[in-house]
Amino acid sequence: MRTSKPVTVTLGEMQERVEARLQSGAYASVSEVVRAGLRALDREEAAIDAVLREKVRDALDDPRPSLPADQVFDELRAHHAARMKAAGRDA
Repeated sequence: MRTSKPVTVTLGEMQERVEARLQSGAYASVSEVVRAGLRALDREEAAIDAVLREKVRDALDDPRPSLPADQVFDELRAHHAARMKAAGRDA
């Protein structure tokens, strides 16, 4: 019994890249290419998750005192306004 159902996917410009992989012999079917792409996406998301978790852990472990939220937002607004002014756009 089939554990998955067929899915229709429109690849657009990516179709040529799929065909190239099939013609190279690296993959036997479009389904294999799509599954490999999903596995790569899973790895990429896991890597990003790991980096974000590390950054959060580093931030929580930072011995410096916390800043009040108002101060942080004031600094962000000032930074954004300066960038907009430098780009020739009013904030």
